[in-house]
Amino acid sequence: MIERFLPDADATDVLGRALAATRPATAVVHLSGDLGAGKSTLARAWLRALGVEGPIRSPTYTLVERYPVPGGEALHLDLYRIGGAGELEFLGLDEAGAVLWLVEWPERGAGALPAPDLLVELAVAGEGRTVRLRAPGAEGAAWLARLVDHGDLQGFPESNP
Repeated sequence: MIERFLPDADATDVLGRALAATRPATAVVHLSGDLGAGKSTLARAWLRALGVEGPIRSPTYTLVERYPVPGGEALHLDLYRIGGAGELEFLGLDEAGAVLWLVEWPERGAGALPAPDLLVELAVAGEGRTVRLRAPGAEGAAWLARLVDHGDLQGFPESNP
């Protein structure tokens, strides 16, 4: 597990770039946190780091936005507005073949989503945010090790000051 304090939006951008630089060829990421915790901000920074140009829209109303990234397609999902996991079948995600899934509010799609490689929990902490990165499996654990070795997060404190 990695836990850090992100004092501002620039720190969130650094995290997004580091996650993009260290990600495996395919990855499913669950982004959790209250409204305003920074889930969409982190997803936007991550997609920019992967080379997405132009507007990166929040999928709050569309539920899913698709972006071309190296190796395939990234899906950015926001499941806040769905009533249950059964509604995901109407999004055509089974045949998506995406190399990256960034899923906000994953608990609303429980049982219908691919298993996560990485769990990202964000929380408001004063003027900044705290982030906790956890790996439920071996692929995610290897990813976290690469992230630590990458070094970009070393400048951020491990907990809220």
